[in-house]
Amino acid sequence: MKRARLDRLLGHVNYHHFEFCISDYSALDNLFKQHRPDRVVHLAAQAGVRYSITNPHAYVTSNLAGFVNILECCRHHTTEHLVYASSSSVYGANTEQPFSTAHGVNHPVSLYPATKKSNELMAHTYSHLYNIPTTGLRFFTVYGPWDRPDMAPMIFARKILAGEPVDVFNYGNHRRDFTYIDDIVEGVIRTLGHVATSNPEWDSGKPDPASSKAPYKIYNIGCNKPVELMRFIELLEQGLGREAKKNLLPMQPGDVPDTYADVEDLVADVGYQPETTIETGVDRFVTWYRHYYH
Repeated sequence: MKRARLDRLLGHVNYHHFEFCISDYSALDNLFKQHRPDRVVHLAAQAGVRYSITNPHAYVTSNLAGFVNILECCRHHTTEHLVYASSSSVYGANTEQPFSTAHGVNHPVSLYPATKKSNELMAHTYSHLYNIPTTGLRFFTVYGPWDRPDMAPMIFARKILAGEPVDVFNYGNHRRDFTYIDDIVEGVIRTLGHVATSNPEWDSGKPDPASSKAPYKIYNIGCNKPVELMRFIELLEQGLGREAKKNLLPMQPGDVPDTYADVEDLVADVGYQPETTIETGVDRFVTWYRHYYH
């Protein structure tokens, strides 16, 4: 899938591909020296809650060491704005909804969100010490064409068409703030043009976790409309023309029952407005899936 995505991008005149691990500081530094980017969007990471439980070191290498390298390159090459991917999973044990950037995120329930929370802390440190504007975006369940093969929509679609049982955790009682990829991309682009600044009203006595005296900002980026997991599966069934064989299972370690994004700050600051309904988004995903695999 990664190579297939890359093949589509290579035909674009303004796209240039450089392949290396972000944990390789020398390679990353050479890239910054060569191209001198004024703004950086950092989306590379080892993702996934469940994989982090069995493969923790991969997350330390990519999400911690790799992120420090990004920050160091931004520092030494005078980057004007760094936008990076955080995750809705940082809300962890918090049950107050919708999830707000004003809420505490100090109780992660797996290593993956712990590394993403660490990214936010590291970014603030560099914003404070070196005046680098940084903006973290907490992504909420991104889906759509060209999705990662380990994500639920891809797994569900493959198993439904193959007539194989679909593992449905928490006995189907999950809700997710599914956010279509086009809406995410629009939000990222808008945020990149809205350079983080210091908050002159920031009060250390009542600190706002999403801003600072430094040029630092955190936003949620989601659809603001949580969907029952069983409804999502139902839409897949309708689009694929097959009924899913559901294997209902308990909730997995490291998982949370519901996600729900409060996106008011992002709407107010950059005009973010997710437009893709779950019905439209799943239909587009299914159309792409059928074309790509069959």
